[in-house]
Amino acid sequence: MKPSGNLLRDLPDAGVREVSDPVLAVPGLRIERIVSLGQTSPPGFWYDQSEAEWVLLLAGAARLRFADEEEERALGPGDWVHIAAHRRHRVAWTDPEHSTVWLAVFHE
Repeated sequence: MKPSGNLLRDLPDAGVREVSDPVLAVPGLRIERIVSLGQTSPPGFWYDQSEAEWVLLLAGAARLRFADEEEERALGPGDWVHIAAHRRHRVAWTDPEHSTVWLAVFHE
């Protein structure tokens, strides 16, 4: 964990796989920068996390799908969503041409 930095600089190459970098981790709280480039959740896969997650899209574009909603949610820079623990969701799409940068805050 670095003492400071810029979440939009020195982005890792996410061309092969999504990359998660820890920003801060303390008991009951974890913050990660996630960089995607065209990645989606595997077919049929749903996240079902024991932690709640607050996620902010910093750059790029994405669509999330929730098991309890009919429509996908489109996200652009500045959009955020809080995901309750055990709320099933998946990444339906991320921009394949430009890096999508997420700030994910996992908490109890």
